[in-house]
Amino acid sequence: MRILFWGTPAFAVPSLRALHDEGIEVVGVVTQPDRPAGRGRRLQPSALKQVALELGLPVLTPERPRGEEFLTSIGELAPDMSAVVAYGHILKPEVLDLPPLGSINVHASLLPKLRGAAPINWAIARGHTITGVTIMRMVAAMDAGAIIHQVEEPILEHEAASELSLRLSESGAKALLEALTLLSGGGATEVEQNHEAATFAPKIDRGVARVDWTRPATDVVQHMRAMDAVPGAWSVLEGQNVKLFRPRLQPDLGDVSAPEPGTVLAVDPAEGVLVATRDGGVLVVEVQPAGRKRMQARDWINGRGVERGQCFE
Repeated sequence: MRILFWGTPAFAVPSLRALHDEGIEVVGVVTQPDRPAGRGRRLQPSALKQVALELGLPVLTPERPRGEEFLTSIGELAPDMSAVVAYGHILKPEVLDLPPLGSINVHASLLPKLRGAAPINWAIARGHTITGVTIMRMVAAMDAGAIIHQVEEPILEHEAASELSLRLSESGAKALLEALTLLSGGGATEVEQNHEAATFAPKIDRGVARVDWTRPATDVVQHMRAMDAVPGAWSVLEGQNVKLFRPRLQPDLGDVSAPEPGTVLAVDPAEGVLVATRDGGVLVVEVQPAGRKRMQARDWINGRGVERGQCFE
């Protein structure tokens, strides 16, 4: 089977490597164009493009995956099927239907739950304990195609989105190979989704990532884990933005009487920064003050970056 592979971020890399290592013919890779990155804002290729070039695969980088010229380009590659993993653009029907065997997608949730751009983040933010990956048939509607194969994965107690993403990228690669085996052997049963049970996982942006200290402590902890590492949960302290990572729930605040949410209750170099929420405390173990690298909270404390009694906004 000749596969045209689509993807952009590091999440897609294990799936491409898995296809290559299994000897499946990848006729080309479609990824997003090089983008400015870093302090110098130099153009950088996507994580997937770097690996595709390393493997000697043809790479297409359209600004938008549409138009007669682009359709001709992918048609000349003569793929039997497209496999899409976190490409970053919605594909039009004429693109999805170009390969004779259609297009399939690796999605990082157990559909119909968490359709959309950020299923990993929202699974953690909403307190899910189980998630997984779905291999589905792609249709014009977002993440609404028939399910070909699913694999469940637990969400670990303190797991951050960046860590869960790494695990799911590996699970997705394995599931993709399993789905292709089923499809090529005629053993795949494609099951239509229950659309009434669908939930959605919209794109995460900086506004969404801001911490609301008036929420319950459990929600704040889940929010910080969900925003790690990009864009990073953040709050404002003394007029400065600070990103906050590695939270731990501290439900018992002892004899502290109803502190204002966001108040710094304790700064302990051995433990971290304890901050009040609506109904308890959150211990923050790692931070990233504006303009600095991510660091252990103890280094921030020892550098007098935070003091007891200050209040996050």
